[in-house]
Amino acid sequence: MKKVITLLLFCCFIATQFTAAQKKEKPFTHADTLRGSITPERAWWDVVHYSIHVTPDYEKKFIKGSNEIRFRVLKPGMVMQIDLQQPLNITSISYNKKELKYNRDGNAFFIDFQQHLKQGTEQSVIINYEGTPREAIRPPWDGGWIFAKDKLGRPWMSVACEGLGASVWYPCKDYLGDEPDNGASLSITVPDTLNAIGNGRLQEKKNNNDGTTTYTWAVVNPINNYNIIPYIGKYVTWHEDYKGEKGKLDCDYWVLDYNFEKAKTHFAAVDSMLKAFEFWFGPYPFYEDGYKLIEAPHLGMEHQSAVAYGNNFGVGYRGRDLSGTGRGLNWDFIIVHESGHEWFGNNITCKDLADEWIHEGFTSFSETLYVTYWFGKQAGNEYNIGIRKNIVNKYPIISNYGVNQGHFDTDEYYKSSNMLQLIRQVINDDEKFRQILTGLNKTFYHQTVSTSQVENYITKKSGIDFSKVFDQYLRNTAIPVLEYKTEKNSVSFRFTNCISGFAVPVKINIGNRDVWIYPTEEWNKLSLKDGYDGKTFTVDPNFYIINKRIE
Repeated sequence: MKKVITLLLFCCFIATQFTAAQKKEKPFTHADTLRGSITPERAWWDVVHYSIHVTPDYEKKFIKGSNEIRFRVLKPGMVMQIDLQQPLNITSISYNKKELKYNRDGNAFFIDFQQHLKQGTEQSVIINYEGTPREAIRPPWDGGWIFAKDKLGRPWMSVACEGLGASVWYPCKDYLGDEPDNGASLSITVPDTLNAIGNGRLQEKKNNNDGTTTYTWAVVNPINNYNIIPYIGKYVTWHEDYKGEKGKLDCDYWVLDYNFEKAKTHFAAVDSMLKAFEFWFGPYPFYEDGYKLIEAPHLGMEHQSAVAYGNNFGVGYRGRDLSGTGRGLNWDFIIVHESGHEWFGNNITCKDLADEWIHEGFTSFSETLYVTYWFGKQAGNEYNIGIRKNIVNKYPIISNYGVNQGHFDTDEYYKSSNMLQLIRQVINDDEKFRQILTGLNKTFYHQTVSTSQVENYITKKSGIDFSKVFDQYLRNTAIPVLEYKTEKNSVSFRFTNCISGFAVPVKINIGNRDVWIYPTEEWNKLSLKDGYDGKTFTVDPNFYIINKRIE
């Protein structure tokens, strides 16, 4: 989602392509490897639970806190890597009530247990930390802690850290492939004049008798590190029950006090989102933790069970339609897109940031499916085709593994969505396609996955080998060109500008009738014996290919 799928972001990336190119060409460093790979100091242990405490000082832009990390020992290990980004600093680490020694290497800390921990045991370590966190200047695109003010001048704080990583504000194993299996708790200590909301359900509200209150929230399901987020401000709330696929789903809404009335009307749209997505993807993945939509001091993010909302209670993306077709002006983009990440991004999570298209591509495509559900298939198709104009095709969607390298442009959104639409056309059976989507969410329920796992699942369940399609659109920048020649009573066709072996059936219209053709890299000919005049040849626009007539 992640996680940042907007026309503004698109324009920003276009304006900074030279910088992106420089970034891509820059050699990867030791720090990149520490951040993005399974180092020996990460490999021997698995996160079971985080128990995070944080106390922010709004005036000083300072935070102080701790994280108790429960972990399972997968194999004997003695040195543990913990991530915490500068300028934050660890002040102490304890294990079994004893202080441990540690050293720092940039944004990684290495803890020495001075003995190999026993395989199969569950252990815990408590890490205390403090400092002035990196501040997000332009959230959510520029990540970090957010020290904002509401329109009445009151403190309004949160965090946005997708890609940048949760270690920008708390110590953790900052690796997408290892989520805390048993969830996490977040305790937030704030002045009595403010409220604090976190992921999942409120466990405790404790008055500290010193002008502060501590709110403790918790999720019981696995959760991405970057999805664990505090929201602090002058919030009010209301509750609604949604009758969903798994029974009663608790839906809670938190907004700034002066936005209560309009938000209560506007957030009714959540029902339409849940109905459409439970149809296409299966049950909401976190019934145990509930669903929350929370007004945030930025545009929006997919924070699990606590979705960030900042779209000004309007339709489209800040009143705009990213497809340019008008189809995006009938619904709130942020409610739909960021909530769609609960299925793709939060339920199914990529192990490596290079595979982030799994989050963004499927969720971008969820917009098409939402429009289809409520406004019809033609409307959904028009929306998907419309967002195609935002595709850059400068870099492959899948970037380098093991170095926490994400995307350079918006292609993991729009191009991936159009690839999925092409796959849907080739399957040519929306019920089977829906079963594949619901099957993905059931098979990989609360798991981290790789692109190959998703590819193999779709190929197996569809009965169609899509390996070359994934290679073409995810690992290559060229868009296949369908060259064709028409003659009386026949058409000839082939694919060019494609990887070796690329071949998919394509639906065309000739003589006012739909016909399927099966192009390869070699010229193929379709003979038509019933009076085809050799003039009409239209390719179904839902296929993301380029058409070229050859005279």
